[in-house]
Amino acid sequence: MKVNPAKVLPGEDDIRKAFDRISNHINLTPVLTSQTLNEITGASIFFKCENFQKAGAFKFRGASNALSLLSFEQAEKGVCTHSSGNHAQALTLAARSRSIPAFIVMPENAPSVKVDAVKQYGGNITFCKPTLEARESTLQQIQEQTGATFIHPYNNIQVIEGQASCFYEMLGQLNHPPDAVVVPVGGGGLLSGTGLAAKYFSPTTKVIGAEPLMANDAWKSFREKRFVPSKDPQTIADGLRTSLGDITFPIILNQVHDILTASEEGIIKAMFLIWERMKIVVEPSAAVVLAVLMEHPSVFAGKNIAAIFSGGNVDLKDLPWF
Repeated sequence: MKVNPAKVLPGEDDIRKAFDRISNHINLTPVLTSQTLNEITGASIFFKCENFQKAGAFKFRGASNALSLLSFEQAEKGVCTHSSGNHAQALTLAARSRSIPAFIVMPENAPSVKVDAVKQYGGNITFCKPTLEARESTLQQIQEQTGATFIHPYNNIQVIEGQASCFYEMLGQLNHPPDAVVVPVGGGGLLSGTGLAAKYFSPTTKVIGAEPLMANDAWKSFREKRFVPSKDPQTIADGLRTSLGDITFPIILNQVHDILTASEEGIIKAMFLIWERMKIVVEPSAAVVLAVLMEHPSVFAGKNIAAIFSGGNVDLKDLPWF
C-alpha cells in the first residue's frame, strides 16, 4: 500500500469547520455513564452514544460533511459507495436530505436491517459477492453508468473530518479531558478522525483502537508498521470486517497510542450488558469498546475513559445471545 502524503490531512480548523458545517444536520448525541460498568471495569467510563445518531451510527457525520462539499454538477449526478450497511444508510439519508440520488453496492450477506433501512431511505441498491474485489468492481460499473461521485466509507478526507467531529463534540460535553478514548476500528475513519481530534483538542488523551480478535488486521498492521489486509474475517461485528485505507492507516500509525482486541464471547457479553444495564440498543461493532475495556482491565483501571458507541443498527430477529 502506498500512503497519502501528510500534507492532505485535516488540520485543526478543518475539523472545526466540518463540525460547524454539519451541526445543524446531525444529532447532538448524549454521553451516558453506568455505575455497574464502572465497577466491572474498574474505570470511570463516559460513553458517547452515536447509536442515537441519524441513520443509527456515527457514519452520518462523515457522509453529511462530504455531501455538503459537492458542487452543483456533482450533486445532480448523485453519489455512490460500497458498504455493508452503516455508511450506506448514512450516505443515502444524507443524499435524500439534498434530494440527490444515492447508488449503493452492498454485499449479499449484509444484515437485513441495514438493507431495509437503505431501501427506506430511497437508495438504489446493487448486491455483490461479499469480497472487497467484488464491491470495488461492481461500484466501478455503477459509477461509469451514472457518473455519480464516489464517497468512500472511510478512506476520504472529508469523511474523516466529519468523523472527527464526534470526539470534538464529546470534549465539549465532558468536564475534563479523558485519560484515554476507546474507539472501534474497521476501516479506520472514526479512529483516525478521533486521533486527529485528540491531537488538536485534547493532546493528553491517549487514543486506543478496539478491534475483534477474529478481524484483527488493524492490530497486526499497527504492530508490524505495515499494511496487513483483512482476509475472511469471522466476527459478529459486521461493521469492523473491512481493511484500513491508505489515508486512515498512516494517521492511525501517527496518532493512535495502541490497538487492543476482544474475543467474540467478550463482544457478545459486552453487548448484552449494555442492553441490560444501560437500557440502550448498540450493535456488536459498538460493543467491542466495552469488551476491550473488560478484557484489558489493567490498562484502564482507575482512569477516566471516553468510549464511543459507534452505532445501534441491529437485526432484532437475530440477536447473538439467542
